[in-house]
Amino acid sequence: MNSLERVRSGCKAVAESAVHVRINHDLIPAYAASLLTSLAERPTLDPVSHYVGHGDDTVAFILTLDAINFGSGYFPHLCKRPGMSGYFTIASSLTDFFTANGPLSARDLQEITPRDCAEIFSQDLRDPVIAELMKLFSRALSDLGSYLIYRSHGSVIELVEEANHSAARLVDILRVMPLFSDEEQYRGMNVPFYKRAQITTSDLALAFNGKGPGEFHDLDRLTIFADNMVPHVLRVDGILSYDEDLLVRIEREELIPAGSEEEIEIRACAVHAVELIVTETSASGKKITSQQLDNALWNRGQNPDYKAISRHRTRSVYY
Repeated sequence: MNSLERVRSGCKAVAESAVHVRINHDLIPAYAASLLTSLAERPTLDPVSHYVGHGDDTVAFILTLDAINFGSGYFPHLCKRPGMSGYFTIASSLTDFFTANGPLSARDLQEITPRDCAEIFSQDLRDPVIAELMKLFSRALSDLGSYLIYRSHGSVIELVEEANHSAARLVDILRVMPLFSDEEQYRGMNVPFYKRAQITTSDLALAFNGKGPGEFHDLDRLTIFADNMVPHVLRVDGILSYDEDLLVRIEREELIPAGSEEEIEIRACAVHAVELIVTETSASGKKITSQQLDNALWNRGQNPDYKAISRHRTRSVYY
């Protein structure tokens, strides 16, 4: 069983025994049909917030960005750009840095400090929560630099080419890094998610329109990228239901501990629910992928109506 099959299998097992989160199976057929209209436009990366169109430097940008594509549990403390979410603040800041300075070399990444990160992302280290996040960013980027030097002579292109246009293979290459090794223990089971390893392949595909470094023959093997936004959208839309205690804790913006039963169930049930939606649409003759659904649901979550409702927050290096 390969890594992505283990993600599906593990999440299905959690969903079938979950006690804090449930999937409303009876609503899936109608919901699946309603989502088809959201998939009419081909997803792309926002060129204002992402350093796209720059060849090999764009590959470096995607790997650098997705190395730090986490922190949603810290984002209430983040100094955000006007009108931007935490994610778009980070992406835009990194885009500005690349525009002014070009990509960070593997050695630059290896030696980056929390203060360097604070400067790149315009954050205040006097806030202890932000100081913790910048320390994690520094560690993640340093790990990436060290891994590039060890595995691919410091070259992001060589690292991506090693995958030989296989999304599953690139996930396996990336998940070796400690902060990409997104696995949890749930009632004696090992449950992998590999959110950031998977989204890196997806972002490369979007950035290069499925060509060159973004050409993968097996994108349909990806699951959704289990974070706190897609489960939130599925809950607001009625596909997921949370028990009353968990819902109250989320509504009062209490942090849900990383690796807790509740947090694992939220992520796993979202993954499995989308797999059920993919199966439903396939049965109706429509070919869609979990990657496409993730993009549609994540973008739906940017709507003010969804943002006005509290979603779960977890301080994690995985999302």
